[in-house]
Amino acid sequence: MKDILFLLTPGFYDNDRREFCPECAELWGVLSYYPALKEGLDIRPQELSRPREGLVALLGAAHQNCPTLVLGKDVDVGPFAKVKEANGNRFIDNARDIAKYFAHRFGTAFPRGSQALERVK
Repeated sequence: MKDILFLLTPGFYDNDRREFCPECAELWGVLSYYPALKEGLDIRPQELSRPREGLVALLGAAHQNCPTLVLGKDVDVGPFAKVKEANGNRFIDNARDIAKYFAHRFGTAFPRGSQALERVK
């Protein structure tokens, strides 16, 4: 099973205007920097509305955040990403940790910042 990346589609309507999710935009940007990542991922764009059925099916109703990366079975996540678990699936639910995981697994650059190389304890 490939890792599954759930991202909100850009330009959704909310609060009486067009908006985008900054964390999802960060990962859309990483995907544009490193297009080869798309070959190793199952990317599933999501609408803003809930329930987000794909996420609910894998992680349960309590875990519908985007971005979320549901990890393939037995994937080495490395020491940098904070991994959570629900319904027997491991996942990462924030853009920076997903980007750190991409750096570990796929060899992309790490996100800049003081915590980019900090190991999870």
